[in-house]
Amino acid sequence: MILFLESRTLRHMPKKKETPPESTEPVLVTAAKAIGAAAGKVASLAGAGVEKLTAKKGKLPKKNKPRLPRKAKKAQKSSRDKASRKA
Repeated sequence: MILFLESRTLRHMPKKKETPPESTEPVLVTAAKAIGAAAGKVASLAGAGVEKLTAKKGKLPKKNKPRLPRKAKKAQKSSRDKASRKA
């Protein structure tokens, strides 16, 4: 009984919070990175930058087979089966 209570209390212990690592970069470097990221977002919204890639052409041609819904397909199959039983 004592073992059960001990294991129960261990499960509900709060987790330790991780402290963020302190950066070794100077404040000006981090500010410049933030400004550059913001400028990049503005430029991308304005339309400047890399052109969008076009979709790749597929290697296999598409098949033009008619596709029936499931109920229609089952009805077609059952009518074929009935016809084959009568013959």
